[in-house]
Formats: sequence, C-alpha cells, structure tokens
Amino acid sequence: MSKSPLAALPEPRREPSAAPLARLLLVDDIEDNRIVLRRRFQRRGYEVEEAESGARALEMIAQSTYDLVLLDVQMPGMNGIEALTRLRLTHSAELLPVIMCTANNASEDVVTALEAGANDYVSKPVDFAVALARVQAQIERKRNNVKLSDAYTALNEMNGDLERRVEERTRDLASTNEKLMLEVLRRQQADTRMQYLAYHDALTGLPNRVTFREACQEALVSAKATGTPAAVFFLDLDGFKAINDTLGHSVGDLLLKAVSARLRDRLPDSVLIARLGGDEFGVLLSVCPDVNKAMDVATDVIEALAEPFAVETHNLLIATSVGVALSSKAEDCVDDLLKSADLAMYRAKEDGRNGMGGGAYRLFDPSMDEAAQDALRLKMEMATALRNGEFRLQFQPIVSVKTGRIVTFEALIRWDHPTRGLLSPLLFIPLAESTRYIVQIGEWVIREACRVAATWPDDIKVAVNLSPVQFQRSDITPVVLSALANSGLAPHRLELEITESVLLDKNDKHVRTLEALREIGATISMDDFGTGFSSLSYLRTFPFDKIKIDQSFVQSLGEDKRSLDIITAIAGLGKSFGMKTVAEGVETLAQYAAIAEQGCTEVQGRFYSMPMNSEDVTKLLRNQPKMD
Repeated sequence: MSKSPLAALPEPRREPSAAPLARLLLVDDIEDNRIVLRRRFQRRGYEVEEAESGARALEMIAQSTYDLVLLDVQMPGMNGIEALTRLRLTHSAELLPVIMCTANNASEDVVTALEAGANDYVSKPVDFAVALARVQAQIERKRNNVKLSDAYTALNEMNGDLERRVEERTRDLASTNEKLMLEVLRRQQADTRMQYLAYHDALTGLPNRVTFREACQEALVSAKATGTPAAVFFLDLDGFKAINDTLGHSVGDLLLKAVSARLRDRLPDSVLIARLGGDEFGVLLSVCPDVNKAMDVATDVIEALAEPFAVETHNLLIATSVGVALSSKAEDCVDDLLKSADLAMYRAKEDGRNGMGGGAYRLFDPSMDEAAQDALRLKMEMATALRNGEFRLQFQPIVSVKTGRIVTFEALIRWDHPTRGLLSPLLFIPLAESTRYIVQIGEWVIREACRVAATWPDDIKVAVNLSPVQFQRSDITPVVLSALANSGLAPHRLELEITESVLLDKNDKHVRTLEALREIGATISMDDFGTGFSSLSYLRTFPFDKIKIDQSFVQSLGEDKRSLDIITAIAGLGKSFGMKTVAEGVETLAQYAAIAEQGCTEVQGRFYSMPMNSEDVTKLLRNQPKMD
C-alpha cells in the first residue's frame, strides 16, 4: 500500500473546542496514513486514537468507547473485513458506526464490507472533504439514536406509575421503532450499494464505461494544464465470441472475471482499468510522458493475457487486440480521444485477421480516421451502386488436375466505382456485411452468376461465395431457386461456397438450409479450409462435396514444410470422405507440381489465369480442347 498523498496537502488550522466533537478510532497498518488523518480530524475538533491492526482495534474497542471507527480493508494479519465481522458480534451498526477505507482498484471489497455490516465507505487515496462529510453524517445519525433512547428512558422515569398499564403498548412501540431504525439502515446500505453499482461493472467489479469516461475527461484536463499527455488503451479479446458460443456464457463470464483479475494483478496501481461492455476493456494512463511508456503498457497487457486461463475444466487461450491513443493537442476532447483508441483497436484486430498476427497493439495515427471516414462514404454509396448497377462479376477458372481442363469458374464481385475505378471485394464486402446491403448484393451475385453460366457449355459449373451474414439475415433457398428458374441453369452446375463461420455457432437452421440447397441439386463447398480452430468437426456436421484449401498454405510451400504436410493431410481427408479438394492461390509451376503430387483434384490461381470478364470466359471456353 502506497503512502497517502494527503501528507502533501496543507490544511487550514483550527483551534479545537473545549469538548471534542467526537472520539474516532483510526485503524490502518501504515503510520503515515494514520498521522495525516489524525491531524486533520483533530484540527476539526475531534479526539482521535490510532490502531495499527485489526486485532489491536478490537482490544481498544473492548476497553474504551468510540463514536466511530475508520477501518482500512487491506492490512496484514487480520484484515479490515475480518475485524468488522468480529466487531459486529458485540457492537451494532447503530451504536458504533464503521466506515471502511478501500483502494480504488479493489472495488469488490466495498460490496463485501457493506454485507458484513459497514455503514459506509471511502476510497483511497482519501478525499478528506468526502471523509469528513461521511463521518459527520454517521455520528449525527448515531447521536439521534442515542437521544431517542434517552428520551425513552426519561419518559419511563417520569411515568413509572403508568408503565405497568402501558407496558404492552410501549413494547410494541419500541419494537416498531427498532424495525424502523433497521429499515433506515438497510435503505442507507442499499442506496450506497446502488451508487456503487452505478459506476462499476456488476460482473467484474471494475469501473464501468461511465466511470472510465469521467476519468478520461479529468485526465485530459490535467494533461492540458501540465503539458504531459494521457494515454487511453482499448482492449478487445479476439475469439471470445467463439468461446461463448461453443462453451456457454457461464464459461465466458468466468473468463471475463479471470481477465479482469489478471489485468489488476499485472498492471501498476497508477492505471485505471475498466470494463466497457462485452469483451471490451479500457485502460487509462493519466500521465504518459512519451510514446515508449504507452508501448510498454500495451505490451504488458498483451503478454499478461497471452498466458492460458484455467476456467473450470477448460484451458483457454485468447489473443488481445489493443488500440492506443495519446492526447497531444490542446483542443483534444474526450470523445476524440476515445474514438481514436477505438479506431486503433479495430486496426489491430483487422491486421490480425489479415495474417499479421493476433495479440497486437496499434498506435493511432490520423490515417486511421481517414480510413474510417472513407469506409463510411463507401457505405453511404452502396445504395446508389445497387440502383445504378455498378457491381460487376469476374470469373476465375478452376482446373482439373487429372485432365487439365476447366471444370468451374468462381464468380468474384467487383465494384466499378464511378470515381475510384474497379474496387476489390476486400475493400467493400466487410462494409456491406456490417449493413443490410450484403443481402441485396449477395442475391444479385447469385442471379447474375447463374445468368452468365447458363450461356456456357453444360459441363462447366459456376461457384458463388455465400456470406455468413446472408445466412443470418435472409432465407437463401428461395433466392437460389428463383435464380436457377429465371436463368435456366441446371442445379448441378451451381456450386455454393461457405466458410466455417456459417457453422461456428452450431445453428441447426443453417444446417437445414445447406441440406435444402443440396436437395435442390447444388454442390456445397467448404472455403478456406484449414484456417479455423475446429475445421475437422464441420466435416462431421455436414457432408460437403468439395474442400477448398486456403491459399496461405499453397503460398508458403517453399518456405514451410508444414504447409506441404497440411496440404497432404487435407487431400487425404478429401479422398477418405469422397470429397474433391481444390488448392487455391496456385501461382507457380513448382506449386502446381507439389499440389498434383499430393493428390489434390483441382487447382485455382494465377498460374492458370487471373479473373476475367464474361466475354473473355466465352473466348477461353471456345478455345478449350474438347474431351475425346
């Protein structure tokens, strides 16, 4: 426990009155803390005694009389909670009020103390004005109770002769009065608890978003006055949703509590840690002299949460994306600072998805805000693009390893933007998935792909990617039936590609949708196979017709022997399950040869052809040799 900063604050002197206002007992294992509070209360006219431990405090209370006890929670030996519990066996809360002193980063102690019989609490470092007000309130309440008791005694002495006749009624009044006093005390404790919960997260005991924002505002004011920046960190637990979905919310809640405890243990007392909601946390470093200090804190967070968490019978591993923003301009406001940290956190998460590694932090720079504004503009322009027909399809061949002939074309969407030219789906599909437009765009792709493929030879298929969001927000089966009927394309010539995230939440509705599409006659493929944490389980969940090996394994063939082993294993799985296997991203002859040798049935990539428009597809198919 650190030395109280109150020692540095001057206090106006006040001559004590002839009789002390009240007798206080200060209980704290740190002498400096006791000295500071004793002097300040004495200057206000209080008589103050000190105890260095919970055991000593109980001895002094047994030997003397006090009006109120200020009791520290964290002490060696007998801590404040244990001392309070023993004290309440002999002294009621009405006759001996107890105010607990607890550190900001041990906020769960407040609830325990109130349940053990504390009348109120103050946080460390102690704000003396708050402490004085709460002490005065408790002593005034106690003295009112004493006056009431004295009044009853005087009444009994004056009316001794009447006591026998009204004994039963007096007992009823006393009982009623006791119940009222207990009810007042319960309401006071309930109000204190409600006030606590208004500013803290009920699950973890950490400060909540409201408290975090207020603290950031105060830190920003201080930073402007001193010229030393403050730093805000936004944390997001990568993969938490998968844990929640697969293991249940009870395990997810226990994991969040474990994360909170580890952050409190590993980070210094000088930072404020808050739970902002869901699996997002915030950290505030009120004084951050330079960017290196911020980077050190971000690294500490990532390393602390990278170690496994033992939750019930599970050994859970998570990665953490951290966004960091430092106040730097006099005109910075708290909303701008929080927004910057949030943008940086999403950039860290995005880089992790793109293979740049999870468990990373990113420092905010203005280009992130520009990128966010650019993304917002693209979202707003999607409705116009749909109305004006700005989306285009390109097609990339998928070739049979055995025959060398094209068997399928994968339909790939592009946005022919009027001012920015042809945009890659990597730029706008994630934005569309965060809006309602992905459903409309997905339906257009299915209709257009079927329409174009109907003009190809009958032995050529077309493959269409389905977004997981389409499964969540719409019924795909009628869309596919309508596209096939309007185009005249035979159902067996349509291949629908999904990623494992469609089955991640083990949604029976999604499985039934896949079964319905299979009954229509369409082929169902698992795309990006090998990148998920439970891909094999999905082969048991649904019998796919085709497995597409993620291109990351193909592109690292010459650098990592394990990639070749993985491709060999997947090809073997496909053969065992009676599924075709497609290697994506084949760019060189060496890669093609390795893929063919391992038993993959089909290949796709720039080695054979880049994506092309429908006119070029027609020319390519016209020149393709016919089968004997």
